[in-house]
Amino acid sequence: MRLPGTRYQEPGWEEVRKLLGQCSLAALRGLDGAHPDLEGYVERMTDQLTAQRHSARARAAGNGYGDTVHELAVTLVVELRARPADWDALCAALADGPAGDALLRKKVNDMYAVLRDRVDADNYQAACGRPCSPNRMYAYRMLDTAYHDVARLFANWRAHRAQVGAILGRAIADGADPIEVRQLRTIHDCRAEWILRWSASLEDFGGAPGPLHTRSKRFASLKTSPDRIGAMLREIGDYEQLSANRDEDWLQDLDDASVWVEDYWRVLQESDGAATPGPDRILEARQDALDAAAPEPDPAPAEADPRLETLALSVSLPPGYVAQAVPDGLLAAESLSVGLAVYAKLLGPDDASYPDAWRDPATGALPTMQQLAALAEVSLPTLRKRRDAAIARMTAAFDTKRGRDA
Repeated sequence: MRLPGTRYQEPGWEEVRKLLGQCSLAALRGLDGAHPDLEGYVERMTDQLTAQRHSARARAAGNGYGDTVHELAVTLVVELRARPADWDALCAALADGPAGDALLRKKVNDMYAVLRDRVDADNYQAACGRPCSPNRMYAYRMLDTAYHDVARLFANWRAHRAQVGAILGRAIADGADPIEVRQLRTIHDCRAEWILRWSASLEDFGGAPGPLHTRSKRFASLKTSPDRIGAMLREIGDYEQLSANRDEDWLQDLDDASVWVEDYWRVLQESDGAATPGPDRILEARQDALDAAAPEPDPAPAEADPRLETLALSVSLPPGYVAQAVPDGLLAAESLSVGLAVYAKLLGPDDASYPDAWRDPATGALPTMQQLAALAEVSLPTLRKRRDAAIARMTAAFDTKRGRDA
């Protein structure tokens, strides 16, 4: 997602977050665990980021404006130095007691997640002159995520016929292709009522309430304001369309010079004619309920089965691993052990695309087949058979989709 002035809202943020978490673990070692010093932390982070600046992750693109992951991470550390309130919140969370590496990294990631929205909200205000709070920036990101999920469901609507029907507000008859599926090409084409129905459908089709239908008051003002949702979707689409041609050659120099000068004077005259009489005035920036609401922490993940947590600890996996390491995509229906075993078979145990939640902190890679078998309470040969069966089902699904597309 791109908006004027923002730098941390694109998919490259995941690599920035991982780099900051990795360097923070090293930087916090040796500091007072209960009352770490901000100056010492910033100095150590500078050293750690400098040491990592030539790594593949640090040199990767962080956004569509040419900033690298390393540059964005350094800028955010500098912003932290200028905003000690976020650091104080982290220190208060660490004062509860010593934290393991996984929990410490999560607390650091939460701090930087809030900080990036504060920074981008301030830069958005400077670029547009309109008020913007971290909550509003979070709402923009939620709507962008919602659009992409709706687009994903529409693209494979036959496999999600019931949910797509719930989003459209009508049942989809057999043999009928909904015209909305072809009409949804960009975020401009996404309707506010689709977002509201998508959020309402998640509890029935995803197992958890959608972001607009939770008990949290973060999006309470959006739930009853489809016009505002539509305006925010259009704003995201307008700026993405505007910034998408940034690499095209400048075409204005193909025009005749006299035509350019004539257009220049026309714009000046229209500006003078549309100006408000009297002296210039700076209008007061007004906030609405979305900006005035106090920021809330992200909802805590659902607690996993205590028995599975005990099994995870018995194979040296950290607390909370079962609740966070959930396979996605075509493997969402498989068990945790089978899903991770499929990924390890197809991509290897240490692919760069794996989220941190899937990795064993002790090795930095996926758990071994022996660990996954113990977690599933089956023998190693049985886990291999289930893994191979899941791969066969996934291959058949791809072949079926390829046949339909053809």
